[in-house]
Amino acid sequence: MKTVILAGGLGTRLAEETGVKPKPMVEIGGRPVLWHVMKHYSAHGFNEFCLALGYKGEMIKRYFLDYYPLYGDLSIDLSSGSVAADNNECEPWLVHLADTGIDSMTGGRVLRLKDIIGDEAFMLTYGDGVANVDLTGLLAFHRSHGKLATVTAVRPPSRFGGLVLEGEAVAQFTEKPQIGEGWINGGFMVFEPGVFDYISDDSTVLERDVLETLAREGQLMAYRHDGFWQCMDTIRDVQLLQSLWEEGRAEWKIWE
Repeated sequence: MKTVILAGGLGTRLAEETGVKPKPMVEIGGRPVLWHVMKHYSAHGFNEFCLALGYKGEMIKRYFLDYYPLYGDLSIDLSSGSVAADNNECEPWLVHLADTGIDSMTGGRVLRLKDIIGDEAFMLTYGDGVANVDLTGLLAFHRSHGKLATVTAVRPPSRFGGLVLEGEAVAQFTEKPQIGEGWINGGFMVFEPGVFDYISDDSTVLERDVLETLAREGQLMAYRHDGFWQCMDTIRDVQLLQSLWEEGRAEWKIWE
């Protein structure tokens, strides 16, 4: 099954980083957040990716073009210029890199990948959020209900510490707990090919035009995820993910 990753947005809320690189290339632990997302899918056996590129997409192309030699050992014969890879071990990924337009909306980017995806179900997520979602369980849930689409519902972490009060005393303090007031779309979706019938052109917004319509028609189901989930919208989010990685508390790292 192919996994589509939306990796073409401008990332304007993270302008400190995205002025020089696309948002999915912002690094956590010395690797792009996009790599972390792909490692998560690969750990569940999903190794074919369709990357929907847009803003500064050439940097993502260059990253994967250089991936094999840069993350392995090389022998270079300076007299001839020949280069040989020495015992390189890389991820077993097949990566389709598709330009989907600078101004295309999320649904439009998916539509532009239709020929690559083919007439089969596919995974889809964003290239700027990490989680420890059970992707195998997600797919099993999707197949069990027979609807066109499944989204992963998450409770995002609060920006503030949580208090449990007993009178005027603080009985419990929790640093940035998961909020319990509502569920949001956390990405990590599964779609049947029939979803393409709901996308008209580049201006189609996946979330507003497609998911809202599917929900009204009873064709959208939610897979609840109570575990770790964190988007990377601001520099504060980047710093949080980096600190979790450095401290060995990166709950999204489910691979060895």
